[in-house]
Amino acid sequence: MQNNLQEQVDYYRARASEYDEWFYRIGRYDRGREINQRWFNEVAVVKGALHDIGKFASVLELACGTGIWTAELLQIGETIDAFDAAPEVIEINRNKLHSDRVTYRQIDLFSWEPDREYDLVFFAFWLSHVPPNLVDEFLAKVYRSVRLGGQVFIADSLFEETSSAKNHILEDETNIRQNRKLNDGREFQVFKVYYSPDLLLEKLAKAGFKSEIKVTNNYFIYGSGMKA
Repeated sequence: MQNNLQEQVDYYRARASEYDEWFYRIGRYDRGREINQRWFNEVAVVKGALHDIGKFASVLELACGTGIWTAELLQIGETIDAFDAAPEVIEINRNKLHSDRVTYRQIDLFSWEPDREYDLVFFAFWLSHVPPNLVDEFLAKVYRSVRLGGQVFIADSLFEETSSAKNHILEDETNIRQNRKLNDGREFQVFKVYYSPDLLLEKLAKAGFKSEIKVTNNYFIYGSGMKA
């Protein structure tokens, strides 16, 4: 298991400079104007839902990546702690945003232990990379990192072939390990777990959150939960 988790970190470190191509539908991820627009329309739905949950004094972003969602969180949060295991993506994030309201920490989220509580804990496209046997433990730590009355917001992927690169073959969605390629042809195995709304609600409820989960038409599962 540890070797598999390290391979996943190695993949995201190696992918750092090309990660944004996926989100902005560039190169191998360009599916043509119509499908790309469908993607961006659904991204807008998720961003709108995030902005609708309110304003927060303190925000924790787990697996902050290259700053795509950190930029959104800066619009609703006064201060942000942004954690990621890959120093390369942290550096891209930092250079992209140049914000003194964001504090970065390089940290392995599987060994992370919460040391404070936040008004909002956010993670996008991360839960699907947590092995199923570690999900409950991870969400329990998320729960401990949210203050009473605070919230968690999650966004992740639905199983849809056009969400990935054109040279990726999405196998059976029940297969929790998927093959991923870089632009230079290197290949890695990553964990990729696709959640249904009911299963995600069940997991969040087990952790202690009262949640609402939605899906877009094709690409995303998202929602928020409150620590009551």
